[in-house]
Amino acid sequence: MGTEKLDTEVRQEQLAQAALSLITTQGLKSLSVARVARRVGLVPSAVYRHFESKDQLLDAVLEMIRERLNANVVQASQGATDALQVLQRLVMAHVRLIRENEGILSVVFSDEVHNGRPERKALVHSIIQGYLKKVAQIVSRGQQQGQIRPDADPGTVSVMFLGLIQPAALLWHLSEGGFDVTRHVERAWDLLSKSLRAS
Repeated sequence: MGTEKLDTEVRQEQLAQAALSLITTQGLKSLSVARVARRVGLVPSAVYRHFESKDQLLDAVLEMIRERLNANVVQASQGATDALQVLQRLVMAHVRLIRENEGILSVVFSDEVHNGRPERKALVHSIIQGYLKKVAQIVSRGQQQGQIRPDADPGTVSVMFLGLIQPAALLWHLSEGGFDVTRHVERAWDLLSKSLRAS
């Protein structure tokens, strides 16, 4: 990979992170190329070299979320031999990702996604489906290794896994941090893991 391409990718990720930080602190309606430029200390024309519009910036934020979810899967799997341990690491990494980037919730549940361009809605759907598939693969491996009960459908378990996080994260977001999302997910995971463990 050439240095110029690497520099471009680093700059694009920096701009996407700045956009997500802006959404976190000021809301999705505040997102603009000019505000992102100010946040990273650039002139707007420098941002336009990477993203032609606010829409492209928002899509870059979504792709960054996909990359971080996928990175969490890889990190959770490193050095672990028990599938339930991997899933526990992953669920807590997901909670950390949301807590450190509250703007993710604003993006995923926004009108910009659900009532905006159909291709953006399809992008969010593909991100979630891809993540669920990776969780289901971890469950399948656990079944093959005799760690997870064989009658648990991996696809169903993956949706239940995500269900430990999303409603709790939404309550945390709506209560402005008053709801303890981390404690809730830890307790919910304890219940789910006990129901999944092979006897």
